Amino acid sequence: MTGDEALVLRDVRRCFGRTVALDGASCTVRRGTIHALLGENGAGKTTLMRIAFGLLQPDAGELRLDGVPTTLRSSRDAIARGVGMVHQHFMLVPAMTVAENVALGAHGRYDRDATAARIVAIGRDSGLVLDPAARVADLPVGAQQRLEIIKALAQDARVLLLDEPTAVLSPAESVALLRWLRRYAESGGTVVLITHKLRDACAFADDVTVLRRGRTVLAGRFNDLTEVSVVAALVGDIESPRETPGVGAPGGAGDTAPVLQLDGVDYLDARGVMRLRAATLSVCAGEVLGVIGVEGAGQRELLRILAGRLAPTRGRATRPARVGFIPEDRVHDALIPALSLTENFALAQAGSAHGSLPWTRLRRATEEVVRAFDVRTDSTETPARELSGGNQQKFIVGRERVFGGMALVAENPTRGLDHRATRRVLDEIARSQESRAQAIVLYSSDLDEVLSVATRVVACFNGTVREVPASADPTDRSPYTRALMGAC
Repeated sequence: MTGDEALVLRDVRRCFGRTVALDGASCTVRRGTIHALLGENGAGKTTLMRIAFGLLQPDAGELRLDGVPTTLRSSRDAIARGVGMVHQHFMLVPAMTVAENVALGAHGRYDRDATAARIVAIGRDSGLVLDPAARVADLPVGAQQRLEIIKALAQDARVLLLDEPTAVLSPAESVALLRWLRRYAESGGTVVLITHKLRDACAFADDVTVLRRGRTVLAGRFNDLTEVSVVAALVGDIESPRETPGVGAPGGAGDTAPVLQLDGVDYLDARGVMRLRAATLSVCAGEVLGVIGVEGAGQRELLRILAGRLAPTRGRATRPARVGFIPEDRVHDALIPALSLTENFALAQAGSAHGSLPWTRLRRATEEVVRAFDVRTDSTETPARELSGGNQQKFIVGRERVFGGMALVAENPTRGLDHRATRRVLDEIARSQESRAQAIVLYSSDLDEVLSVATRVVACFNGTVREVPASADPTDRSPYTRALMGAC
């Protein structure tokens, strides 16, 4: 244990029911540095930082602050020890003023003038200037982000934990925030930065820890690492060959008309950020188009446009009337937990069915999916919330395979599944390609999963979509890691 360690988490394990969120994860943060915490969705980044902030208790492992073994029972304990957290989803009360939000959680009576003076002083010292009397609901998103940081600084935080702080900011606002974090670290503060923007991490962070599936797979100083090694750790790039030949296998495209097609598609999100730029691609029946990209590179928008869940801002998307879609977030985007499996099965027809639903036929079809995809349940009338996460995912995969018709778009379809269930899902996709039954688009945060079944691969980088030529050596991952960094 050295004297410059501000925060240490070692061999941390945390489970939520049967789901293992952290499986021996470790992270050592040096004082006076910016430490990037990287990983794909579900890797355990936020869970680890919520433990560091006292919002969650670890099932096992060690936490040290300033070299001292520490137990944090609540966020109040963490704040008292100089730890502040800026959450990805702002923890603000819109109807209150800036000063009132800063004062929330403090002791004693609210002193408006003293709180306002504190906010002004922080703004003078840090450049994070806000009007204490402004109502939060009237602030733009960049100003709300500054307020979250001001709240932590007002509580004398020496260690700042920031969860995707630039996700809702414009490029100029992001650069300004990252430059301030650099000045904060140089003045003796410590920053842990959860981000999906690898270039930001490389440009501004001193050290990095990469989590994958709840485990630490890479840790070190950026000066001692390469972008290629970091990307490889993020996506699970390994040297062993994939289990089945995928990329380069015959896809059945030939003279077949495309089932899914994008022509010069742009997508501008609600905040005015360009997420896709001139995306052009086509997928024919019998093809499995693999999609790779570090988080936030545009793959989410690409998949949803192909599935008909988003409309292009510019350009043309051609797709069949029915496209199966397996979203990454099953609870929010694929299921209604209180409804039975049969009722959730019927949801696939939402927006297209008319009149009375054929419940007898739907129950039989649900029973077939439960049987074919090994969904562990006593009855198709069981509410979806009573299934484990893995069984919920298997049910969704089966439902969308049935209702997908000529096309299926899958976003991390093996998330939450064990090895056996993962293999079953990938084998099902491979069988569909072999039978030329569907056009399939598959994104996975695990590169080897994509390569095991894809007949072609496109990489998303900063909103662009480019096809990656297959390497003659099936074990060579370098074309894909280069593409993930925009070097196609």
